[in-house]
Amino acid sequence: MANKTITMLQIKRILQLKAQGDSNRKIARTLQVSRDTVSFYITHLGNSGKSNDELLSHTDEELSLLVFNDLPVAQRDWRYVDIQERISSLCDDLKKPKTTRMILWEEYRAEIPDGYSYTQFCEHLSRFLESRKAVMHFEHEPAAMMMFDFAGDKIPLVDKETGEIIMCSVLVCVLPFSGFTYIEALTTAKREQLLKALNNSLHYFGGVPLSVKTDNLGQIVKRSNRYEPIFDELANQWSLHYNTTLMASRVRKPRDKAAVESSVNSIYNRVYAPIRNMIFHSIKEMNISLFEQLEKYNSRNLQRCDYSRRDRFLQYEKNILRALPVMSFVPKNKVTVKVQRNYHVTLGEDRHHYSIPFQYIGKEVQLIYDTDNVEIYLGQCRLTTHKRNYRKNGYTTVADHVPPAHRHYSEMKGWNKEYFIEQASKVGKNTIAVIGKILEQKIFIEQTYNSCLGVLRLKEKYGNDRLESACKRAIAGYKVNYIIIKNILERNLDKAPDQLDLFFNIPEHENIRGSEFYF
Repeated sequence: MANKTITMLQIKRILQLKAQGDSNRKIARTLQVSRDTVSFYITHLGNSGKSNDELLSHTDEELSLLVFNDLPVAQRDWRYVDIQERISSLCDDLKKPKTTRMILWEEYRAEIPDGYSYTQFCEHLSRFLESRKAVMHFEHEPAAMMMFDFAGDKIPLVDKETGEIIMCSVLVCVLPFSGFTYIEALTTAKREQLLKALNNSLHYFGGVPLSVKTDNLGQIVKRSNRYEPIFDELANQWSLHYNTTLMASRVRKPRDKAAVESSVNSIYNRVYAPIRNMIFHSIKEMNISLFEQLEKYNSRNLQRCDYSRRDRFLQYEKNILRALPVMSFVPKNKVTVKVQRNYHVTLGEDRHHYSIPFQYIGKEVQLIYDTDNVEIYLGQCRLTTHKRNYRKNGYTTVADHVPPAHRHYSEMKGWNKEYFIEQASKVGKNTIAVIGKILEQKIFIEQTYNSCLGVLRLKEKYGNDRLESACKRAIAGYKVNYIIIKNILERNLDKAPDQLDLFFNIPEHENIRGSEFYF
């Protein structure tokens, strides 16, 4: 038999040369194949009962059937047949914890003593596993989907004041059809920040795709499921606002969102690398640098193509994206709280207290809040609304929410701003300054009256002079309140010498040069 299979072109050339009367030796020398190969094919085709002209008139496919169908089939090794029957279950066992190829081979040889050696056994396993890695090429429709994910590598931000290094997450959004990409660095990957960045991505693209796909991010996917994942209520509000469909890839299946995975790798090379030696002190500064590199990335021609991601996006995708809504989505949260006896409710996230009409004391109400406003509802009825205040342990109070008895209580006592300033003037100018500062600490001034009263009553125990000294010491600090002044008096710090005087009163010394030394 021939030592080597040759091409159909060579077989037809053999028939042509043989028809011209060339010998097998000459044909072998002309085509640079062995004489045995030439002899085999001439004999084999001659047995078909057809002339050379008839054989040459056949197509390659027809001639191939004549040449190869009758060739003897090599017998497969029984070990090969056996291993092919086992290999699927062997690969499944290999996925189990603490199972190695050596253990599987030892079990295989214990059952089949004359089976494959360890090297051949592993070779067959590897070939089978490679065949399972086949990937499918998807043709994405323009404007059909946006995929997003966080890059695995974060970018450091250095706080100027504290020197603290904050690792910032980077969100990557990509339109798979064109590869057009948006990125944004975030100080935190919390849900509100993520949704705000998604708002920005849609405004960057200038429209809304039909669907948006995520990688089961815990911020927006409440429960993962291959067929029906459950999304967070806020995420559902976002998708409703933009009239798009939220989708989630399967757990631990990165190929379900291969476009964004590939974009993340490209972002590392084309965006991260150029800024690797830069030091950022603000998230705004970081994003400016990222956007500069992003523009270059989107405008760069694709490999072996004469167009860029931006060109493909503008030509085929931009004009068929859905229109953006007039207003951007503002994330709203909802919590149920009980109205306290002081007619305030507490937003636990900020530990700030907001007033509510006193008639609803003891009722359960709903706080619906976003980054700017806090709305308070009883059922479907909105009771009041406040500007969101992030000051911890602070109070936001509306005068109309205060019960009439409380509203007139201070008036009955004769308490007002002028009253406390007048009382402080009887002690001294530092006490006036402290009382004035305390009165300015609350928006609803009546909430400061008890603190002022407490400060003034300290003179009954310690006297006017000591209270004035304590107020002088306290007013130089960052914060002033009743507790601070009380502590100063209890610890006799008002009697301690002024530290600033100790620092500036430098004793005379012959080695100290005066101002006349400099000119």
